[in-house]
Amino acid sequence: MTSSPVSPNRCQGMRIAAILAVLAAIGAGAWMRADRGMPANATTNADADVRLVTTGSIEHRVTALGLVEPRTFVDVGTQVSGQLDRVHVAIGDTVAEGALLAEIDPAIYETRVRGDEAKLRNLEAQLAQARAERDLARLRDDRARRLFRSNALSRDEADTSAADLRIAAAKVDALLAQVSEARSTLDGDQANLGYTRILAPISGTVVSQTSVVGQTLNANQTSPIILRIADLATMTVRAQVTEADVVRIRTGQPVRFSTLSMPDRVWESRVRQVLPTPQTLNDVVLYDVLIDIANPDGALMTAMTAQVFFILDQAIDVPLVPLAALHDGADGRVVALRLPDGRTETRPVRIGLVDRGHAQVLAGLQPGDAVVIGPEPAMGGAPGTVGSWRSGGRPPAAAMARAAAPAP
Repeated sequence: MTSSPVSPNRCQGMRIAAILAVLAAIGAGAWMRADRGMPANATTNADADVRLVTTGSIEHRVTALGLVEPRTFVDVGTQVSGQLDRVHVAIGDTVAEGALLAEIDPAIYETRVRGDEAKLRNLEAQLAQARAERDLARLRDDRARRLFRSNALSRDEADTSAADLRIAAAKVDALLAQVSEARSTLDGDQANLGYTRILAPISGTVVSQTSVVGQTLNANQTSPIILRIADLATMTVRAQVTEADVVRIRTGQPVRFSTLSMPDRVWESRVRQVLPTPQTLNDVVLYDVLIDIANPDGALMTAMTAQVFFILDQAIDVPLVPLAALHDGADGRVVALRLPDGRTETRPVRIGLVDRGHAQVLAGLQPGDAVVIGPEPAMGGAPGTVGSWRSGGRPPAAAMARAAAPAP
């Protein structure tokens, strides 16, 4: 059994019927919108993501990484060579300035001091003898001059007496110089003996120890380090900033940072100094920026990693709109504003500071306004009027009708 072919007239009739059906649907939709007081080009996309314009703070900032270190620390070493005899502190101890930290074996230096003292006593005794001889020579010279004036003594004997006085005085002067030299040597050896007792140069905490008891320290070749004392009450963050950003960093600029171990705790301070000499790591030029911060509870520790935010500009308690709601319009930025009756309105806005998620609203929106997150709004209508929203759903009925119409 074979089916009869469809006639051309019948095909044309079916196409016209389809067009009429679409037009009827368009008319019904327009009637429903008119009945609800909605313009023909408005849409109500109930599935769109809607966010509210909120009030908050926003910042324009530069981000960098840094390390926490004590602002003040001293590597305590020894000025004399010898065997480390005792260490009176341990890592973590708090010490006051002038406290005894360690001792070098003093035997050699004590021996030197005793020898210097003996030598000095000997020279002082010789000096006393020389002074006595000088005084005797002066008396003899006075008597010789009196006898010479009375012609009781020859000139040769008078000249010899005067020369003996000058020799005695010169001997006294030479011994005075030797005594001064001996005293200087004694003072130096006494100082070295004192250096065998190593005292704390500052108040702080012992954070490391390099040398151990029994180790021989040679101060003639290097500067042996025994331990390090740091003042942990004030810490410094040494942040590394790229050359592209360092030109925007200034002394006194506000800074905010957190550490890797305490990401939820935020410290606030200001830039103390931008060091002028950079470092080059993997062909990247980095400048050190120093930030001081009080550390009364000791939460900040040496070598902690810090994420630093240099605040270039900020706005406090201003309207904020999600970046995903902003789109480029013909004359600037626009948003799709969700009206209370469910319609979507295209509205131009003027924005200020921008961060990763929000933008400051300077004009066009108020806190509490609802904006649609998603694809950009159609720009066919004038700004401020109700327009359609490209929701990615079914195309409008007019477009369907144009698609169903027969080709001319």
